[in-house]
Amino acid sequence: MGRKITIEPVTRVEGHGKVTIHLDDENNVAQTRLHIVEFRGFERFVQGRPYWEMPVLVQRLCGICPVSHHLAAAKALDVIVGAGTGEGLTPTAEKMRRLMHYGQIFQSHSLHFFHLASPDLLFGIDGDPLKRNIIGVAMENRDLAVQGVMMRKFGQEIILATAGKKIHGTGAIPGGINRHLTEVERDSFLHGPDPLNADKMIEWSLAALDFFRNYHKKNKELIDNFSVFPSNHLSLVRKDGAMDLYHGVLRAVDPSGRKILKDVDYQDYLDYIDEEVRTWSYMKFPYLKEYGKKEGWYTVGPLARCNTADFISTPLAQKELERFKAYTGGKPNCMSMHMHWARLIEVLHAAEMMKELLMDPDIVKGELVTKGKKTSQGVGLIEAPRGTLFHHYKINDRDQIIMANLIVSTTNNNQPMNEAVSYIAKSYMTGRQEITEPMMNAVEVGIRAYDPCLSCATHAFGQMPLEISLYDAGGNLLDVKRK
Repeated sequence: MGRKITIEPVTRVEGHGKVTIHLDDENNVAQTRLHIVEFRGFERFVQGRPYWEMPVLVQRLCGICPVSHHLAAAKALDVIVGAGTGEGLTPTAEKMRRLMHYGQIFQSHSLHFFHLASPDLLFGIDGDPLKRNIIGVAMENRDLAVQGVMMRKFGQEIILATAGKKIHGTGAIPGGINRHLTEVERDSFLHGPDPLNADKMIEWSLAALDFFRNYHKKNKELIDNFSVFPSNHLSLVRKDGAMDLYHGVLRAVDPSGRKILKDVDYQDYLDYIDEEVRTWSYMKFPYLKEYGKKEGWYTVGPLARCNTADFISTPLAQKELERFKAYTGGKPNCMSMHMHWARLIEVLHAAEMMKELLMDPDIVKGELVTKGKKTSQGVGLIEAPRGTLFHHYKINDRDQIIMANLIVSTTNNNQPMNEAVSYIAKSYMTGRQEITEPMMNAVEVGIRAYDPCLSCATHAFGQMPLEISLYDAGGNLLDVKRK
């Protein structure tokens, strides 16, 4: 008879997940699985709705990354209404959407690093769980906590000004956008009192990178060796190879840096990508068709984007990317904890992009919407904070949705997260017959590096714990812990 131990409350994982770990006869880790165990089928219940509802409706997938779903859906509908695949919008519409998107990247990455990840960095994986939270961060390093809160606030105010609301906005519509930025709003973002202005956000973004680099120097073993495994990497890039978080072509590289998906049009994504269903998880496992289920899986998100991009168009972030690539001699970086480094590079890039867009006169004037010849289907991709996000819709002659296919960022990272869990379990749980709190948090730290939104990936609802179960070679339950 196995023992069962329950620990509350919910921890810093956005979604409901379960990890099972199986030991062999010698108490070595033989198998690990990250199960996503709740489901409600969003792709089905949008069917029959008018297509123009999608940019607002699909945001209800998630309260963490609604802007990403809002824009991905709008980009898919741009194709349906004949507005093109990114370049077809008016200059004002594209720049307003980009400003909205970089505001989302900025606030989401700030939330993750300062609120969710920094407690582990400041207090250690085996630190006191009562301190390992944002309150503990504020007590230990007040300036760091304040910066995290204010950076997130700035990004949310950008979203409010461009989307109409901070959460579940209405700014992006099929073929464009429904508002300009006012001159008062623009001037406030550019020249407002400290700290809520663009220059301060750039300064603090650089400071966050300094914090991480200093931590890395003192904790190389943790950052470099905590969870390391070879992976393909996939993202959008601009047609010239630059990082572009709003629009581009699909590129993938293998662990050696060789291009295995060569800048293809994402309207044709089904020619290149398929999804595997496994009986033990509601979250699918995407892979590149050409390389098969075993070899074709890939990582998305900040680490992948820094690995696939040739350069970054903004100067300060480009200098940081050069440091990042030099650390691995120009080869793709496969160290999971370096996801935080890549994420902070994107924070800086987003800050620079917001300032650049705010200084563009098209933000406060110009045509908002364009349309052309309507088609029956469209695909919209965007680089959400957590990685590449796919929205694909088909409509009938009554303008109703008849098919929706969503491959969200966390789904794309399903196999890498499973690989991380396996690596960490073998390091921390081999020879053990019970799960300690530090062991459990180590697994969470590995999953947390990917900033997963598990409720987004399976359209789940309810509470959001992570549960870990440990089984012996005979399948007997040895221990369970829930957080």
